[in-house]
Amino acid sequence: MAALGLVAIIGAMPAAAEGLSGANTAWVMTCTALVLFMTIPGLSLFYGGLVRTKNSLSVLMQCFTITCLVSVLWLLVGYSLAFSDGNTFIGGLNNVLFAGVIEGTLANDIPESSFALFQMTFAIITPALVVGGFAERMKFSAVVLFSALWLLGVYVPVCHWVWGGGWLSDIGFMDFAGGAVVHITAGVAALVAALVLGRRRGFPERPLPPHNMTMTVTGAGMLWVGWFGFNGGSALAANGDAAMAMLVTHISAATAAMTWLSIEWLRYGKPSALGAVTGMVAGLGTITPASGFVGPGGALIIGLLAGCVCFMATIFFKQRLKIDDSLDVFPVHGVGGILGCLLTGIFASDALGVFGGQQDINIGSQLGIQAVGVIATIAYTGVATYVILLITGVLVGGNRVDEESETQGLDLSAHNERGYDL
Repeated sequence: MAALGLVAIIGAMPAAAEGLSGANTAWVMTCTALVLFMTIPGLSLFYGGLVRTKNSLSVLMQCFTITCLVSVLWLLVGYSLAFSDGNTFIGGLNNVLFAGVIEGTLANDIPESSFALFQMTFAIITPALVVGGFAERMKFSAVVLFSALWLLGVYVPVCHWVWGGGWLSDIGFMDFAGGAVVHITAGVAALVAALVLGRRRGFPERPLPPHNMTMTVTGAGMLWVGWFGFNGGSALAANGDAAMAMLVTHISAATAAMTWLSIEWLRYGKPSALGAVTGMVAGLGTITPASGFVGPGGALIIGLLAGCVCFMATIFFKQRLKIDDSLDVFPVHGVGGILGCLLTGIFASDALGVFGGQQDINIGSQLGIQAVGVIATIAYTGVATYVILLITGVLVGGNRVDEESETQGLDLSAHNERGYDL
């Protein structure tokens, strides 16, 4: 019987493997690990170092819990609603609990299981990015409930619009790796959360500096490396698009970091490590939607603009408007995503010579399409996030911790642990 079973398995292998690319499968699986690495430990350390000592563990806990929570929700219904057949707004329920996703099913020429897992890592990092908007003042119960509702109510629909065959895909909106799907949604949600919860106690009267820049720079380095999987893996193949996406990602990150620290150097007399890593993230977020469409020359300009525009946005929102988006999620990710989506409509064109990309597009028409996608994503995310925060607040008795808990720090008040036992 065992021999007969082995013969049956071997006989079925060619049919199951027909059309399967081992090289592309290996590449996407590698990129999946890199993107997960971006959240745990990359983003966790990056954010954990930026908050004060008494809240460092709470941020690590929030990122870790979101990773677990989103993984389960993606299995239950998230993947199906994002990528199975439905309508132009939302997918269907054909793949609930990954129904139909078996060893032999393919997404193009890679296993569908690999594709679903790769997309899961994108779904994980997006609500984790939002944590930076309400860091140091949101109840842990509210974080968990908000992240669950936001994933299903905001991320999943926008993901379907762009990548799952929805209406933005139908009109030709270009977002290679998540400028709108990840960065605009996360940035707008963080801004709305910061406004709804209000400022941290002490802001802006006194500085609330990062407690551990070594941790933050370490996390930033992990994000930079992981971003090769984020953008390069979005080609879903080990090909020229993936290679170019990695190249332009690196160029934009390096250029934006140098731009940001140079502005600081000229303006304040000294460049800061915080400025360098923040500029890097701005460059990475801004190149993300364009990464599979533009060339190295375009990436240089995109990185330069990302460093300038996101720097000015950070100053404007924090110092002029005094909005306490704790870790500058909207000025960096939101503004970067908006800028990147719009610049994609320009630098993706093959008509710009050394600064052009690989796409045969009309710049004016494509810019219009990109603007529609940006406006729709901002509007939907803003309204939906506000409603979700209202619902969350009712269900958990308020989104924000009380004054005593905030003063004590969320490490002890929420988890009865310390990030540092000194």
